[in-house]
Amino acid sequence: MEESTYDIYNRARMFMELGDPIYAAKTLEPAIEDEPDSRSLLELLGRAYFHSAQLTRAERTFRRIIELDPVDNWAHIALARTLERQSRHEEAATYRRMHAVMSGGSLD
Repeated sequence: MEESTYDIYNRARMFMELGDPIYAAKTLEPAIEDEPDSRSLLELLGRAYFHSAQLTRAERTFRRIIELDPVDNWAHIALARTLERQSRHEEAATYRRMHAVMSGGSLD
C-alpha cells in the first residue's frame, strides 16, 4: 500500500521534531517530485534543508515558495536567513525588507 502525501508529511515532521532534518528531507524529496507545487511540503523541506545546513537547497526551496506565492512573508524571512548564513547579507536585506513590509515593520 502506497503511503499518502499526508502520511509522508507527518513522518517528515516527526523527524524534524526529533532533531533529524536530514532524514526529514530524504523523506520529503520523493513527495516533492510528485507534488512540486505543494507549499506545505516545500516549507517543511526548506526548513529541513536549512536546519541541516544544506543552504543551497534551502535557498532553492524558499525561492520556489516565493515564486508560487510572492506575498508569503514567512518564505521571504526564511530566504533572508538562508542567504545570511551564506554571508550574502546585501542580497538577504532585500528579502528581509520585503518581510518587514508584509509583516507590519518587523525585520525578524
